[in-house]
Amino acid sequence: MTYPDAKNYINGKWVEGGAESGESVNPADGAVLGRYYPGSKALVDEAAAVARKTFMTTGWAASPRLRAQVLYEFADRLEAAKDELVELIVAENGKLKGEATGEMMGSISETRYYAGLARTVLGRTLESAPGNFSMMNREAAGVAGVIVPWNAPVTLNIRSLTPALAAGCTAVVKPAAQTPLIHARVMRCLDECPSLPAGVVNSVNEIGTEVGEAMVASPDIDVISFTGSSATGKRIMAGAAPTLKRLSLELGGKAPVIVLDDADIDAAVDAAVFGAFFNQGQICMSTERIVIDEGIADTFVEKFRLRADAIRAGDPRDPGCVLGAMITEQAAQRVKSLIDDAAMKGATLVTGGRQEGVFVDPAILDNVSPAMRIYHEESFGPVASIIRVSGDDEAVSVANDTEYGLSAAVFSRDVGRALAIAQRLETGICHINSATIHDEPQMPFGGVKASGYGRFGGKAGIDEFTELRWITIQQGENRYPI
Repeated sequence: MTYPDAKNYINGKWVEGGAESGESVNPADGAVLGRYYPGSKALVDEAAAVARKTFMTTGWAASPRLRAQVLYEFADRLEAAKDELVELIVAENGKLKGEATGEMMGSISETRYYAGLARTVLGRTLESAPGNFSMMNREAAGVAGVIVPWNAPVTLNIRSLTPALAAGCTAVVKPAAQTPLIHARVMRCLDECPSLPAGVVNSVNEIGTEVGEAMVASPDIDVISFTGSSATGKRIMAGAAPTLKRLSLELGGKAPVIVLDDADIDAAVDAAVFGAFFNQGQICMSTERIVIDEGIADTFVEKFRLRADAIRAGDPRDPGCVLGAMITEQAAQRVKSLIDDAAMKGATLVTGGRQEGVFVDPAILDNVSPAMRIYHEESFGPVASIIRVSGDDEAVSVANDTEYGLSAAVFSRDVGRALAIAQRLETGICHINSATIHDEPQMPFGGVKASGYGRFGGKAGIDEFTELRWITIQQGENRYPI
């Protein structure tokens, strides 16, 4: 099946942009799904200028009622297009139908959540000097640049775009080059919203780095919201420096699950299977490391192996498949190289690791050490590393021995003990007796260290797209010293 062309969207109109079109393919079988039209720096400049003019002249930022109405309309149109988008996510992204359905349901829910918050971007009064009335207001920062990754192309678009719109910003969005058709369908949902003023949301496709770099450098874009790799995040920081642009960065992860000696092993195995292998391990929150007390490690590893042995990667369109395709064969080969490197340097490949094209069977590596690449590098694939430790202090030390700091989990029947460990972990998120993959629209989501800074989700997500202002009113005569 082929899908409508993915064009650029500027000032309420679909444009080709002048660049030669490319083909989007199904990662599972290479079938051509449709065509997309890449943008350019010139198109970014045009889109940013339109977004700037719209922000300055239309009253969008000053109309919370309109913003809420548009977001509710957007949610309704996403819901109407849900089945079509699920099919497209499976085809262009390689996800299972159940995963794609979950992505759509979460995205619709999050859009409605921010529609409700659109009327609450308010300020408050502050205690001040006698005769002086002070206000603290949050006001829209201006034009938001939203750079979307491929691994959750609807969710991670919605997670940035909807709070930006709720805050009163206009936007320029760049989809991932791997998933342009999915993004174009989401943009058509926005285009169908009768209350959306032209120019509030604009979109420019990418095939390389020109568009992203132009967005980061643009003087008409005030905030960049980016989800992607830590390496790209560092380049964005450098590119944004000349304009002192505000940044909200959600980057890589190397999430540990700490399994203490009193843990419910079956519950920990359930969480590890889900956390390590869901969406082929292609999630920033994916469980990369199992940091486990040596006294229960053998039992855990055997139970974990039995579960992983029952899973094989295959065509996500197969109703019996539980592990789909990786986004590209290159990504799959990189995961295989990490597994091979660890095995060569002394790790035990407990199970899995078959790589054929874009398919990688779930792999478990035991006795992983710092000498191995996979100890340090984010795999972004269906592989879990077992690191055996002795006692709580060593578990914390190993869990923190990484440049990343996004998500973590701790398993123990003693919640107080687990909480004490959670408080010592250098991560933005920690779950006790639950998997590392967990997100809700109202929660502040983000990391520390090389996992980025800023927060997505909840009121904190809106705050990223606002400026905090102090305004005073002097009542009565003011006496100055000179």
